[in-house]
Amino acid sequence: MTASLNKNALFYGSCFALITTAFSFSIRAGILPQLGEEFGLSAEQLGFINSMWFLGMPISMIIGGLVYHTFGPRNIMTVAFVAHTLGIILTIYAGGYTGLLISTLFIGFGNGCTEAACNPMIADMYSGVRMNKMLNRFHMWFPGGIFLGSLISKFMTDLDFSWETQMWLIMAPTVIYAFLFFGKTFPEPQVEGASSLKENFKAMLSPLYIFLFVCMALTAITEFGPNQWVTIILNSSGAEPMIILALTTGLMAVGRYFAGPVVGKLGQTGVLLISAVLATIGIYMFSTVTGPMAYIAAVIFAIGICYFWPVMVGAVAQRVPLSSALGMSVIGGVGMFSTAIFQPIIGSWIDNSMEENAAEGLSGTALELAAGQDTLEKMVMFPVILIVLFTILYFWQRDPKKGKGISED
Repeated sequence: MTASLNKNALFYGSCFALITTAFSFSIRAGILPQLGEEFGLSAEQLGFINSMWFLGMPISMIIGGLVYHTFGPRNIMTVAFVAHTLGIILTIYAGGYTGLLISTLFIGFGNGCTEAACNPMIADMYSGVRMNKMLNRFHMWFPGGIFLGSLISKFMTDLDFSWETQMWLIMAPTVIYAFLFFGKTFPEPQVEGASSLKENFKAMLSPLYIFLFVCMALTAITEFGPNQWVTIILNSSGAEPMIILALTTGLMAVGRYFAGPVVGKLGQTGVLLISAVLATIGIYMFSTVTGPMAYIAAVIFAIGICYFWPVMVGAVAQRVPLSSALGMSVIGGVGMFSTAIFQPIIGSWIDNSMEENAAEGLSGTALELAAGQDTLEKMVMFPVILIVLFTILYFWQRDPKKGKGISED
């Protein structure tokens, strides 16, 4: 009973840590226009601030993966708590562009520690079918937390709550996960040789891992690109941006909760390929439709990106097990690093499109709509490339023993 309670506390603590990550994503997305207005920031500058969130994650994820078996998940999560707390407080008292860059980097660092510690910890606490199911249920709380955070942010913004007050809310799940982890016994690695860095690196040099590494860079920007910029890109589309974000992430959370039978039926490679196709359709629709149809686009987009992250992490855990915590951390790290690189690029796409369309005589809502749709049209290239890559993966990894990355419950 004690062991079961300990395991439950660790799993629920992991979920609240991921909710902290999700709140930092959705609430920051919701207050982005307020930050831009208060500090006089351009879209490109906001992009650099966003990139710190995504840059801090891969740095701490990779470091955490390297020291997971020596420093330990308990200590990594202690660092996460300190980084989250500092990041939240420093954001509130940032005072300008530079302060926001630094504070967002701290939050990203805390988020990366969460991924570095919790993914391998859950893989070590559970095995086989149960491991795959619990990894998906853990990752359910990223979109689930964004769903809650985006609704809270919209509600508070509509009631004229300050962006500082919204940032304080992120401390709630932060304190909860620290409480749940306190005094608990953390698990030992289950795969023989997994604690050897030499074996980890050897496994990560395999063609399959390298291929998954490339794919992860594109799956991450496909998911996070439209979501992080939803308030600015869709603000003039005739649809409510934060409702779009809530709808998207709410559907993702439900999909991940019931991932077992879906991926068990289609296999990892089948799900990834279908997901890329649906993500392409969803982003393309975002770039062309307005009004109520934007909500239909959100549904298709949500189904498309729903399984990307947990299935990619699950693929590494199950297909390249000797890569261990380091392999899972690096695969997640490259996804975040890729997203960090593209954040200012996306911001510059918006700025350039605004200038070009303004020169053609557009102004006001029409100008913002044109810039948003132009930017989304450029983002379509990410899932299009994934369709090609996942088609290759599908035929390469058709062995049914390898294909069922996430089995039925």
